[in-house]
Amino acid sequence: MTWEPSASIKNLQQRALVLQQIREFFAKRQVLEVETPLLSQGTVTDLYIDSIAVAMYGKTYYLQTSPEYAMKRLLAAGSGSIYQITKAFRQDQSGRIHNPEFTMLEWYRVGFDHQALMDEMDELLQWILATAPAQRFTYREIFLRYLAMDPHAVSDEELWQCVKQRIELASEITDRDTWLDLLFVNCIEPNIGREQPVFIYDFPATKAALAKIRLDNPPVASRFEVYFHGMELANGFHELQDGNEQGERFERDLQLREQQGKTIIPIDQRFLAALTHGLPDCAGVALGIDRLVMLAAQSTAISEVVSFDFARA
Repeated sequence: MTWEPSASIKNLQQRALVLQQIREFFAKRQVLEVETPLLSQGTVTDLYIDSIAVAMYGKTYYLQTSPEYAMKRLLAAGSGSIYQITKAFRQDQSGRIHNPEFTMLEWYRVGFDHQALMDEMDELLQWILATAPAQRFTYREIFLRYLAMDPHAVSDEELWQCVKQRIELASEITDRDTWLDLLFVNCIEPNIGREQPVFIYDFPATKAALAKIRLDNPPVASRFEVYFHGMELANGFHELQDGNEQGERFERDLQLREQQGKTIIPIDQRFLAALTHGLPDCAGVALGIDRLVMLAAQSTAISEVVSFDFARA
């Protein structure tokens, strides 16, 4: 057992500078800083994200995996463009670039779509990391570039054969979206963002989550992800405004959770009520600050840029 911090004082000074730069960036743009609760009675239904439950006053609350729902409630109440620097929590995520407790920057820009938000995200990375302007590829373009495959058009059989040929699997997987994720993580992600950040956008509609679906041929989700130096840094959406459609997506998530034997999560009804009241047209993005500081400090692990990592907490 050790009492010392996992990060050096030099890296903690770098972290403080990054936080200062973030606040300066949004102050110049007159974006309001807000705070929302870490504990809530509702949480995300996403199949691949597990919240940490806390028993209080005879009820179950959840440490938030993201401030998204509460921030959208503020947007629906007329806050205008907002940002937040906050702690977030996720089960079973610990390693070189994961910590169960982590720091997140999330912001929403009223009147932006995901393309405009990519522009601003690129400006933030140049401001903090002095990066070259980012490259941009659609989800289809990046699969064609590295796997010679159109992810929207490839048959299930061809896709599954590609997965088996390229990735060693512990068990057979039957979900098309999981196959695409496996190929992206193992065959594409290691090759992108080495020299400059890379934005991947226009994901398959099945990966929309809380993003709008654009009725192209085929339909695509108006969302993006940002990669740099082998890490995913951020995930952004042109936000869905339809409360009924969002509720239906949550219900589908719960069906998938039940099929896989996962905990059934209560849907955040306050969030859905805010969407029904009226969310302004906006785009939002969540960025991992710990990973951003890793890049700024040229560190190789999150433990090197947080005061006390999970093992020392």
